[in-house]
Amino acid sequence: MTRAVLGLIAALAVAAAQGASPPAGHRLRIVSLAPNLTELAYAAGAGDALVGTVEYSDYPAAAKALPRVGDAWRVDVEQVLALRPDLVLAWASGTPEETIGRLRSMRLRVVAVKTFSIADVAAALRQLGAIAGTGAVAEVAARRYEGEMRELRLAHAGVRRLSVFIEIDDEPLYTVNGNHVISEVVSLCGGDNVFADLPQLAPQVALEAVLARDPEVILSTDDTVRDPTELWRPWTRMRAIRAGTIFALDSDTVTRATPRLAEGARAVCAALDTARNK
Repeated sequence: MTRAVLGLIAALAVAAAQGASPPAGHRLRIVSLAPNLTELAYAAGAGDALVGTVEYSDYPAAAKALPRVGDAWRVDVEQVLALRPDLVLAWASGTPEETIGRLRSMRLRVVAVKTFSIADVAAALRQLGAIAGTGAVAEVAARRYEGEMRELRLAHAGVRRLSVFIEIDDEPLYTVNGNHVISEVVSLCGGDNVFADLPQLAPQVALEAVLARDPEVILSTDDTVRDPTELWRPWTRMRAIRAGTIFALDSDTVTRATPRLAEGARAVCAALDTARNK
């Protein structure tokens, strides 16, 4: 580690001890370690406080101009230190514990933000608003999001439920289990994830396993596949093929736990509504 970085660590130990608030009049400086946290910070009114983030932080457009300190899994700690943050936002379900521990060992304040569920999005907005002093903006965003989700939930209460395969990657095949937020969205829209029972959050599955569970609907969030129907067309014994109920969804809106998840949920519900009417 360079002498400059060592000096910076010493300064941070005094000026930004873990858990301490920045001095009065100081402009808050935040580094985000996940694209969804970057998006949440902007939605909560804290975008002006962001001084760094990670790769794939591309929404809103202003996020593209922020300096990069790595990606969601590998972070350059020296680059984080060089940005002199008062606060580092970690992804509770994604940022490696080793990374969080190392940053805290350097006396940086690290807050791990939960984004496991639909409800966590509103809670994260309020949490970030409280931290950044933008609570009023965050509250408006949280209530709007909650209202959109509540409307979808009420509209799909009592609908005929459909068995659904959620495809997040095609080569190899990956899906999600029942604990993932995508699965919760599918359930809200009246669908049942055929792999909800698997222990891993995002497991790899065999083609034979998908065929055996014979879903009525396939939802693909794999942006690298132009037409997911073409991939599944040979397997005519599967109900989703026979019914023509295979749908491509925008990955960012469906997989990122941010206010845009409401947009993704509308797309999921629309797909399942179409499948019910076939």
